[in-house]
Amino acid sequence: MGKFFTVILLLLIGVAVLGVTSYNGLVSADEGVSAKWAEVENQYKRRADLVPQLVETVKGAADFEKSTITEVTEMRAKIGQMQLPAGGPESQAQLDEFMKNQDALGQSLGRLIMVTENYPELRATEAFRDLQTQLEGNENRISVARRDYVDSLRKFNTGVRSFPKNYLANHFGFETKPQLEFDESVQEVPTIDFGTKAPAESGK
Repeated sequence: MGKFFTVILLLLIGVAVLGVTSYNGLVSADEGVSAKWAEVENQYKRRADLVPQLVETVKGAADFEKSTITEVTEMRAKIGQMQLPAGGPESQAQLDEFMKNQDALGQSLGRLIMVTENYPELRATEAFRDLQTQLEGNENRISVARRDYVDSLRKFNTGVRSFPKNYLANHFGFETKPQLEFDESVQEVPTIDFGTKAPAESGK
């Protein structure tokens, strides 16, 4: 009988250890998602902070297309009105709307930069070149932050749905989080080309 109770005790201890480890894993993954989301928001905020400087710089060019400036300004204002929970979006609709508007601002910025091709004097200024470099670097950081967020989401959602963590997840209220989705035709996070890359040489 003593051996039987020892075996039962060891089994109970094993189950308890597994439960604690699984729970802590879920908590860690959940915190990881929140941290990665905070970085996504931080990089988008950094881009939004550059918009007023860019607008003021291009306004200095004679006859610069006002419609392009207006488009960028309005998209930034629209994004500024969006309010998301501190830990990240709580529904797929919230996440989709946020990303839709952010991508739209990115595309608007891309169009504004393209228009500046018609203003060589503007592009030659140090202020514009500095902003262009900052924007391009920021787009790269956004892409990295979004990929990291997708990875953390995958880890957390897999844990919530996998045995035996799914039992703990149901008991303690862990739920799968909204997925950051992309167009099926796009395999990687879209990037904006701000024209600072040298063109590829032809004939090679």
